[in-house]
Amino acid sequence: MAGKSLKRMATSSLIELLASDLNGQGGVYCPSAKAHMQIYSSHPKVYLDVARTGQAKCPYCGTVYALKAGEHFGSGH
Repeated sequence: MAGKSLKRMATSSLIELLASDLNGQGGVYCPSAKAHMQIYSSHPKVYLDVARTGQAKCPYCGTVYALKAGEHFGSGH
């Protein structure tokens, strides 16, 4: 069974985000419902700083969270 679990977690995907999808610090958490993951059974919850470079990759499952083209996060005040 553990082999099946590892195989499932090795599958990565790209999740495109709007700036409004990011929290106040410019990040998201993985696992995420946006990635169609079972939140409580995938892997430990990790914070990913998307705003810094426009994308971030989860160290556990390899899912990449990236801002959609044309989206920007930051203070425009």
